[in-house]
Amino acid sequence: MHLFISTVLAYATLLAGVLAFMPGAGLLGAVAVSLAVVLGWRDMRAVPRGVFVAAGLALVFALGRDPALIAGAATNMTRLAGLILAVLLLSSVLARSVDLQKISSSLFSGNSLARYASVTFGTALVSVPLNFGSVAVVGSLVGERIRNDGDSSATRNGTRAVLRGFGVSPIWSPLSISVALTLTLLPGLGSGQLLSVAVPFALLVLVAGFFWREPEPGAARAALDERAGWASWLRFVSIIAAICVGVFVFSHLYDLSYARSVTLSCLSAVVGGWLLSWFGGNKPRLPNMANVSNELAIVGGSAFIGSIISAVVLGQMGGTVNLPGWAWPLLAALVPWSFFLAGLVGINPIVMGTLAGGILGSIWPQNAVLALGFAMVSGWGITAFGTPFAANALIMERLTGYPARDASLRWSLALSLSALASASLLAATLVTWLA
Repeated sequence: MHLFISTVLAYATLLAGVLAFMPGAGLLGAVAVSLAVVLGWRDMRAVPRGVFVAAGLALVFALGRDPALIAGAATNMTRLAGLILAVLLLSSVLARSVDLQKISSSLFSGNSLARYASVTFGTALVSVPLNFGSVAVVGSLVGERIRNDGDSSATRNGTRAVLRGFGVSPIWSPLSISVALTLTLLPGLGSGQLLSVAVPFALLVLVAGFFWREPEPGAARAALDERAGWASWLRFVSIIAAICVGVFVFSHLYDLSYARSVTLSCLSAVVGGWLLSWFGGNKPRLPNMANVSNELAIVGGSAFIGSIISAVVLGQMGGTVNLPGWAWPLLAALVPWSFFLAGLVGINPIVMGTLAGGILGSIWPQNAVLALGFAMVSGWGITAFGTPFAANALIMERLTGYPARDASLRWSLALSLSALASASLLAATLVTWLA
């Protein structure tokens, strides 16, 4: 009964996220998120609990200061919770496919260099529709190798590759919550503009990772008989392309918000998959969404906190901010570092993204908004693979046994610092050039 109620609340949140534009839907969705988190409290990790407690304190603060702040924060909470649930639902459906199992297994074939490249770039691609599910799918293969063969430079490099491959998805994936939140908070920025800068930078980060991995002396080719053929890759990439086209259609032709467009596109792919399965003679079952309390607490709680803080700060600023010309490049350069430093103390990037987009976005020079958007998604991505409190690092710790502080922070610190320096320089250059 407990699991059934949690699943109903999760789907109610998803429906509220789709209908967040309707009066009262945002508040109803926020209530559903809160009830789902309370039901799953005993099984939640410490970090999501802390985030949700902080959200509760933010609610008390808003009630005392200005109750009108709550409606906007609740709507933001519902919208982003609906987005992450749509992605998780898509992940649950795709994770059962034979194509994905073949693709994930074949990523570990080849010599050490080819294997690292395929795992890194493969995880980055799989992360587009699967989000955190990509870490669970590919990371479980690394964990299985550790159980069978023990700790080795190959398994440590595999862990690095999975974390870094997933870590760049917030930078370049059009379905990621980072890109959706950035484009929502910066309405003057187009998705094509952002991705034209973000995609090359993400590729540069992945290539740079080749220089920060362990040598694998005597590494032999992986003995895997099952390999993914072109048909498996073609079907999987076609699904990703169809979802991205759906996002473009919803956001441009129907003028919906980017977050809602991603939600509807993912749901359309799920429904389409169910229909094909039904006509193929199978009876698809509704995935169990009972165990999503951690994700709802982190995403929903962080969105609520960020909205409250942004609204308060903007109210204090009064919309009149005059900064000298040199301040804008400096602010742009500091944004990626602020994400990373906040991540080191356990602050979720959603909070930082909401603050950066909500506060800086309201005063940023409109013709240079690309610089702020890039600074936000690049800082988000580097935080995802380089800090130990990121959800993907905690998942890999559970799958492999490698401490998150080692796998994400210590093993990738040089890469993280180099990427941060490059992102800061590029963001500052963009402001100087565009402003």
